[in-house]
Amino acid sequence: MARRNSNVLSGDVEEARGQILEAAQSTFLHFGVAKTTMDDIAKSAGVSRPTIYRYFRDRDTLIAELIRLRARKLFVRGTKYVLERKHFRDQVVDGLIFLVDHGRRDPLIRLIVSPEHMDLAAAVVGTSRLASDLTLEMWGPILDRARERGELREGITNEAACEWLALVQLILVGRLDFEDPTDPSHRQLLETFMLPAFLPPGTV
Repeated sequence: MARRNSNVLSGDVEEARGQILEAAQSTFLHFGVAKTTMDDIAKSAGVSRPTIYRYFRDRDTLIAELIRLRARKLFVRGTKYVLERKHFRDQVVDGLIFLVDHGRRDPLIRLIVSPEHMDLAAAVVGTSRLASDLTLEMWGPILDRARERGELREGITNEAACEWLALVQLILVGRLDFEDPTDPSHRQLLETFMLPAFLPPGTV
């Protein structure tokens, strides 16, 4: 605890932010996001609450940064999984199921992909468009490659595509929470109703 405190007060901004985020993550995982206060996080980090506010504007800002960090770790695995598939149609269908299945199990990532946290999610990501931005970060390069190969319908921007993918993720969370993620019906629905929005005419 003392080591954390001395590091936070040392003036190294990135180290201090990382230390507070680490403490916040362990506290959120222990108490749950809804029940965790800034006092809890400060105690875990071994600092005062005003010290945390030096690095994060408020609790929602801190949560959003944690979501971003944990989502990016998932994206590393997700990108590897997606790129094992040759064609965009398989990449986007299998990739969505993979990312949603793994993301819904993470109590922090779940904040942006789960209906039951809608009130909290609106406060955390509503104004920052965090869900759409993270979706774009993951899928933007894959969409670019698909476009270069002629596998993406003309006129679709990455931004618009990722807003739609973010909405599809919400639907998938509800299904995967109550049904086997390996059930082929998930894939069939995505192929029938989601793929036509992306693929060139005549290739669906």
